[in-house]
Amino acid sequence: MRSASSLHAAIDLGSNSFHLLVVREISGSLQTVARIKRKVRLAAGLDSSNRLSEEAMQRGLHCLALFAEQLEHVPLTQIRAVATATLRIASNAEDFLIRARAILGLPIEVISGEKEAQLIYQGVAQTTSGPDQRLVVDIGGGSTELVTGIGTESTALFSLSMGCVTWLERYFTDRYLTQENFDRAQAAARAEISKVKQTLIAKGWQICVGASGTVQALQEIMVAQGMDEQITLAKLEQLKQRAIQCGKLEELEIDGLTLERALVFPSGLSILLAIFHELSITRMSLAGGALREGLIYGMITLPVDKDIRKRTLETTQQRFAIDVEQAERVKATCSILLQQVTGHWPLSEYCQQLLFSAAALHELGLAINYRHGTENSAYLIRQLELPGFTPAQKQLVAAIIANQKGNIDLPSLSQQSALPLQQAEQLCRLFRLAIILCSTRSPVDVNTFRLSGEGNHLLLHLNKEWAQTHPYRLELLQQEEHLQSYVHWAFTLSL
Repeated sequence: MRSASSLHAAIDLGSNSFHLLVVREISGSLQTVARIKRKVRLAAGLDSSNRLSEEAMQRGLHCLALFAEQLEHVPLTQIRAVATATLRIASNAEDFLIRARAILGLPIEVISGEKEAQLIYQGVAQTTSGPDQRLVVDIGGGSTELVTGIGTESTALFSLSMGCVTWLERYFTDRYLTQENFDRAQAAARAEISKVKQTLIAKGWQICVGASGTVQALQEIMVAQGMDEQITLAKLEQLKQRAIQCGKLEELEIDGLTLERALVFPSGLSILLAIFHELSITRMSLAGGALREGLIYGMITLPVDKDIRKRTLETTQQRFAIDVEQAERVKATCSILLQQVTGHWPLSEYCQQLLFSAAALHELGLAINYRHGTENSAYLIRQLELPGFTPAQKQLVAAIIANQKGNIDLPSLSQQSALPLQQAEQLCRLFRLAIILCSTRSPVDVNTFRLSGEGNHLLLHLNKEWAQTHPYRLELLQQEEHLQSYVHWAFTLSL
């Protein structure tokens, strides 16, 4: 019997995949408790008269039976199910929806393209940090959504009739990955985008964010190949040429590309290339959420008047009972050190915010134990869902925290892709000093130290009287001289 619960669920019946997301609301944040995805390829079951085949319906109904079992203890009023492009146009969609409702026990709403775009934008706005003025791109199986907005409010919503499944069936039907096939697919996509181009450009954006499958696959490829997480036109063209070299869909092999995604990757890539060219996009990052998250946040009211990262940091601190006063002391000390080396190391606002995030969460692992607190903190950051942080940003914050004291692990800093290695090392060096200066969990007198430097060399000037009355921290700083020298970081202590 279903009863009151903190569980909420969203079901997305897409043209390529069906998705289920189940979350639990705790301490002002959402915790994912189940996530199921199945490649149903519903759009591939449409014939020339847009009639859905029985075989495609059966694939979808089988998937929904899996979802139904997972939803047994979620109140019906806290479940929302929507269908998108394929079921918008299928002439026999009602036949499928009646059978689907019998399995799930709740109605499925076939949403318009505009509504889909709106929900996608809300999912992105609630889970992705960065500038408020954004362009959101979501390439689905049967449609592509392009949305501009400011904050949580969309300013232009478009759903175009092109997707990775429909473009596969239309332009790669012979399964050959040729320049000609890509050219035809890109030209057709550009023609669709040109219809809405002027409106989107007039609205403008500061950041471009990609959501869902194709963009997710691209980021997985880039991480696997040791690239940074920013998607650029040069990287897309490089992947296109790699696909053409493979020759056929069945022979497509790219490091980081899963077998499950490979079939529709070239068609999705051709659409994304067309978007980059037609809208003159220079770079794109991966969103933290999309349609399913938009559905969830539509049912749950959480504060939206603060930066997503800030909300995530605050709820994580609360969840793990972090000493907020100590976190603020470390952050304040990091800020002072940053100001003192501004002319020497011109670290951007982006760098500074990541350093402050490390300060906020550096004692996360104490919730498990003290002995392995540092390792636990880094592990938890890598594993936790942290809305507002990209995978690469989480990896960097974890690496900085893992190196907050003791021996320095240079490989962990070189393996992250959020920042160039030199900047990552600079943040780590400042963080280690801040940790030492705040190690007694008492306020730090800014007049007792001065950090300066030249090139890779840092010089920390200490007030002699302070050094005499604080022997423990002096000892830690003297040890730090040796630890940094072991990895060829020039650091000198001066009294």
